[in-house]
Amino acid sequence: MPFTPLFTRTINGIDVAFKAECLQPVGAFKLRGAWHRLTAIAPEMRARGVVAFSSGNHAQGVAWAARKLGMPALIVMPRDAPAAKREGTLALGAEIVTYDRATESREKIAASLAAARGSTLVPSFDDPWIIEGQGSCAIEAAAQMEASGVGAPRSAVVPCGGGGLAAGITLALPDATVTVVEPEGWDDMRRSLEAGWIEPVGPNPPATACDSLQTLEVSPLTFDVLSRRGVTGVAVSEAEVAAAQRWAAAELRLVVEPGGAVALAALLAGKVVPTESTLVILSGGNVDRTAYAKLLGEAA
Repeated sequence: MPFTPLFTRTINGIDVAFKAECLQPVGAFKLRGAWHRLTAIAPEMRARGVVAFSSGNHAQGVAWAARKLGMPALIVMPRDAPAAKREGTLALGAEIVTYDRATESREKIAASLAAARGSTLVPSFDDPWIIEGQGSCAIEAAAQMEASGVGAPRSAVVPCGGGGLAAGITLALPDATVTVVEPEGWDDMRRSLEAGWIEPVGPNPPATACDSLQTLEVSPLTFDVLSRRGVTGVAVSEAEVAAAQRWAAAELRLVVEPGGAVALAALLAGKVVPTESTLVILSGGNVDRTAYAKLLGEAA
């Protein structure tokens, strides 16, 4: 499994560690869970392949792992997925079936295709193997933080869509305080954790650049892990996300996609206050090139 670098920068007088999952071979942390799940598939089942559903990052993670293992992969992807993510998935040898995220259920489509082909269904977050694989990000980061002198992570700030990454990190760092971050209007995990039960995204949610975090309802599995560990959440605005992307480019020399920048956005906006040994996950870097160039140009 590829390692990613850890960067430290001082924010408000505190040294903060940034885990650059945006530098994974597929540009996002998702290949961690995908690799962990696919390597657990029995050898006699691998020829039948896998089916996954994703707006792009999980798609590329599954496609990358499947190619490494010599397995066919089919991905159910929304028609409005960013071109870079769609092209990256195809380049890794996966087949794509598109759907309308506003009117169709990707879960139902994927389950039907998997049943018809006899393939293994690989959810993007609602799977113990996926969660465990994503947790390797925190195990790796903790060792890097110790080695760099920052110390073991006492808190972690994590982007959240379905909650697979956050759940994995929470389990991997049992002594750390974890905060999940979502875009405004799509902060169903935050509201669910506050309510004590699962709250889906409301009707007519706002448009967001954070395509990787547009999960309409979190799973009981990830919610249970986070709620039992006392995880809390915050929401960030589109402007705060854009500011975080610019900061990452200027201060870390990193390209970070909107969904991958929400944890940083919460920190920079003061919605999460860093403490000693804070870990921030930069979860992805698969930007739409045109939108990203415009974003950087607006900062000039």
